[in-house]
Amino acid sequence: MSYTALYRKFRPSEFGDVKGQEHIVTTLQNQIKANRIGHAYLFCGTRGTGKTTAAKIFARAVNCEHPVDGSPCGECEMCRSIAAGTSMNVIEIDAASNNGVDNIREIKEEVAYRPTEGRYKVYIIDEVHMLSSGAFNALLKTLEEPPEYVIFILATTEVHKIPVTIMSRCQHYDFRRITIETISARLKELMEAEQVEVEDKAIRYIAKAADGSMRDALSLLDQCIAFYLGQKLTYDNVLEVLGAVDTDVFSRLLRSLIGRKVPQVLDTVEDLVMQGRELLQLSVDFTWYLRNLLLVKTSDMPEDVLDVSSENLAQLKEESEMIEADALLRYIRIFSELSEQLRFATQKRVLLEVTLIKLCTPAMEVRTDSLLDRIRALEEKLEKGLAAAQAQGGMQPGGFQGYPEGGYPGGFGGCPEGGDPQGGYPAGSGGYPQGAYPGGRPGEARKPEVPLAIPEEVQEVVKNFRSIAEEVSAPVSTYLKKARLSLGGENRLMVVLPDGLGASIVGTEEHKKELEERIEQRIGKKVQVEVREMEEGRHFEDTFVDIEKKINMEITVED
Repeated sequence: MSYTALYRKFRPSEFGDVKGQEHIVTTLQNQIKANRIGHAYLFCGTRGTGKTTAAKIFARAVNCEHPVDGSPCGECEMCRSIAAGTSMNVIEIDAASNNGVDNIREIKEEVAYRPTEGRYKVYIIDEVHMLSSGAFNALLKTLEEPPEYVIFILATTEVHKIPVTIMSRCQHYDFRRITIETISARLKELMEAEQVEVEDKAIRYIAKAADGSMRDALSLLDQCIAFYLGQKLTYDNVLEVLGAVDTDVFSRLLRSLIGRKVPQVLDTVEDLVMQGRELLQLSVDFTWYLRNLLLVKTSDMPEDVLDVSSENLAQLKEESEMIEADALLRYIRIFSELSEQLRFATQKRVLLEVTLIKLCTPAMEVRTDSLLDRIRALEEKLEKGLAAAQAQGGMQPGGFQGYPEGGYPGGFGGCPEGGDPQGGYPAGSGGYPQGAYPGGRPGEARKPEVPLAIPEEVQEVVKNFRSIAEEVSAPVSTYLKKARLSLGGENRLMVVLPDGLGASIVGTEEHKKELEERIEQRIGKKVQVEVREMEEGRHFEDTFVDIEKKINMEITVED
């Protein structure tokens, strides 16, 4: 006898074997026991969740001579003939290939004849959404008022394509995706019956890959068993057969992305391609890995929401500290889009590599959610550059990149001290020619002039401002973290905020007074505070003098 696929061999024959759909099974059993059987049912749900199976069991149960607790007995003549497919009482129709008006007219003619045996004629129309609009219209009247001995069961994976007029005439049942635990338990049960040795970890991966479909899980398991026939099926074996990738590879890939190491990322892709891994499956699984990371980062008790081993959970917790939540959301968005693109792409590897390079170099992407990553990349470069300069002794107190304290000999950029050889920048002006500045064009707004001297009290405040801001009560302290500092006049500090809301809150007399009191406590002197709002569309340097930069970068001239 030829081999029978697992999903066909172990197709449930009674309601008790239908897993994960207890809310539907119980309802149907109660209807049969109470003899409250409807005339039309609509079974909806994703593939492999038991729609057709439940319809066949229901057809046997309503015709069974001795039903047991609402399920078919499986022993009477009617049960055996329906199971063998020889009964004239159960008619299965594939709407994908019989979707015309003529096919429905044949049904309308057949329902006029009573069943030759049993109580009911049951019509199971699979993939009913494939019927044409004319066929749906032809079915309407028969579906609404069929003879008392006729039951229609319509099954579909795309309920949104069913006309409302059809749905309103049926009892609507939604078949849910089956949980990983339910699928795993069923697979273990069947493997014991088949006397096949399989690792628990391998079964759980197959159950996860099935995406809520029992039939898909059995098909994948069948494929893996056939490849390693007569051997114990391990987790690594399943990964190899399905072209999937282990979580260790995802961890290595993520760390390379966080470190923006393009060569290491491309080496990882090369290794996976040479191992024959499926790149679409890689993208889908890595999206799930990122989702788990996000849950670990945002949940107080990740053990309750994640189904992973303690070792993997520890690794996820460590990696969640290495990346911000907004970056994770951006990664998830990009890989979700990539998964959809890879389904139809001819150059899958190129598409994957371009996406990974884009993640390593945020400047390549212009979407809003990439801005934070671009800022982080710039900050990292600045930190590395400053550290390198300090290691080489390039930054001296009061000096500039390798020059002794006091700055450039004889002035700045080769110009005589205090001015420009062409007379463009007058000595002592402290700024640029009136009406222009470097890179400017005639007619542009005048650049604010740098003050010749900043009071010592204000200098002291500027040096300690960030720590002072942390001592101020919320929400003022939050806004002050984004503030820029300028000089508002003699012994007056100007606090410039980027938005009107922050300026309106910090600028109240109560909060200004609190800030002035904190400053006085810190430096022992009183400094007046003035709060301003940045004009929309303008840069800070176009309107104000950045005294933080002036104090930190000030060049003194030695005698």
